[in-house]
Amino acid sequence: MTTTSSTRTATRRRLGAAVALVATMTAAACGGGSDPLAEEPAPGASGSAAGGTVTVGSADFSESKLLAHVYTTALKAQGIQVAQPRLGIGAREAYIKGMTDGSINVIPEYTGALASYYDQEYAGTDPNEVYEHLKSVLPAELTVLRPSAAENKDSITVTRQTAEQQSLRTVSDLATKAGELTLGAPPEFKARRQGIPGLKSVYAVEFGQVRELGGQALIQALVNGQVDAANVFTTDPAYVQHELVALEDDKGLFGSQNVVPLVSKEVAQNSAVTETLDRVSDALTTQDLQEMLTKVDVERQDPAAVAQEFVTAKQLG
Repeated sequence: MTTTSSTRTATRRRLGAAVALVATMTAAACGGGSDPLAEEPAPGASGSAAGGTVTVGSADFSESKLLAHVYTTALKAQGIQVAQPRLGIGAREAYIKGMTDGSINVIPEYTGALASYYDQEYAGTDPNEVYEHLKSVLPAELTVLRPSAAENKDSITVTRQTAEQQSLRTVSDLATKAGELTLGAPPEFKARRQGIPGLKSVYAVEFGQVRELGGQALIQALVNGQVDAANVFTTDPAYVQHELVALEDDKGLFGSQNVVPLVSKEVAQNSAVTETLDRVSDALTTQDLQEMLTKVDVERQDPAAVAQEFVTAKQLG
């Protein structure tokens, strides 16, 4: 009995040691239970103003998601602690709530649209004045950094052939010619101020015919000559794919929609973050957005890879 009892005791001890060894090995393999998706700060990383992680968000459309990747990639390249971007949050009402509750603290925005969101009566068009007005109407906990030259706004666009044949450079040039031309535009363009009514009141431009078209159908109608001019957003990949010319909005009907980082005041206290995002804005052009969106939306490339290519090419890392 004594021998049997001793054997059982030794066996229990060996089993206990084995279990402990397995537990130790498992803990080591799992990194001590840490989140495998968590971003580890690089040596000397600055972190956010409060020593936490910067989280970049985006609205629910391709360009905003791409810009969120650009911001995230540039910040990481500077050794700043950055979480995976929160993409496709939704409309402005949804992501502004995220900015104020702290679930995100950086998001790409547009100067004119954001100014109008906080001041619905505002109708300024000068880029510098729009930017200054935007800063004055933002909530106390938010701020905007340096705006970029890149803009995504409405335009009246024609083919290069039409521009040359009709001697068109500005929207004003259409005043004596639009009556014989057909405009293609989405349905909402007919009623809004920055649409048919604005073309008439600001430019005295009235097209002979307006066809309701949108998306690729609108672009194809323009390229194929089924319409002479079209309402196209200025960052549309169509500008890279086809020989198109956005007529200069010489009287400012379509306002100012410069891409600008919206950030929390807390994060803006971190000079590493603000300097990095300012450098992104300094480098970003409308043509850059057109080319990147062509890769993402037309060629179906990975937006994170496209963002990395941009950051590397512009030496932002």
